[in-house]
Amino acid sequence: MAEAGAGRVLNRMAYFVATPALLFTVLSHADVSVLFSEFLAAIVCTVLVGALLYMVASRLFFRTPLAETVLGASSATYVNVNNIGLPVAIYVLGSAQYVAPVVLLQLVILAPTILAILDLATHGRASLRSILTQPFRNPMILASLAGVVVAVSGITLPDPVLAPFELIGGAAIPMVLLSFGMSLHGQRLLQAGTGRKQVVVATVIKVVLAPVIAYLFGHFVFDLGGAQLFAVVAVSALPTAQNIFNFASRYDRAFVVVTRDTVLLTTILSMPALIVVAALLA
Repeated sequence: MAEAGAGRVLNRMAYFVATPALLFTVLSHADVSVLFSEFLAAIVCTVLVGALLYMVASRLFFRTPLAETVLGASSATYVNVNNIGLPVAIYVLGSAQYVAPVVLLQLVILAPTILAILDLATHGRASLRSILTQPFRNPMILASLAGVVVAVSGITLPDPVLAPFELIGGAAIPMVLLSFGMSLHGQRLLQAGTGRKQVVVATVIKVVLAPVIAYLFGHFVFDLGGAQLFAVVAVSALPTAQNIFNFASRYDRAFVVVTRDTVLLTTILSMPALIVVAALLA
């Protein structure tokens, strides 16, 4: 019980304080032009197809509520580009430039969209006013928007202003990882009655189908080759990010266990998947 309470506190701290500071810090230095490239277009198509596949499976077999369906689709498509993506990009792909566009895509577009839908689904019926003002009531979305404004405007923030954001933002990933580890205490992977079908479907899409979809779009639609094609497939094979577990915990959804198991399972299976990708395309 104590672990559950501590994990909840860490999740809330990460969601409301540390992660917004991290998002602002990262995006304020970002090159927004990287959002417009054929490489990223292939990633976007892969995400859309993966999410669509999960939603079709949910409609046919699970029939879960909207919030749970969104979390499941996110588990199948939202990649861990920070903890695992950056090391893979630097040591395997040779450059961090391949994950930078994906970081911006997820922080600027995917995360705000997921959070907006979760907000609306959690609070039930929403007025037009609440829909329009929702982005301005979510700390992650506000931080992302502020960071993009700073990056686009070319403003250089003084070190004394930026330092507190860097300090607090540096605690975001450790907080999420600690709360995730606490959630595993006394639990078994894929326990009966915890949404095993959803976990399996999300994991198969993320680790098996996403790299194949990325290859098809990258090679046949966007005519990518060499290092770029290898990169788009490798990035798509990365595991599910802990952010989705954090989102599920924040909104207290029944899918907390599903997102937790999907994160753990995709992290384990992504290593052999990346080895296969490297063997075929490197």
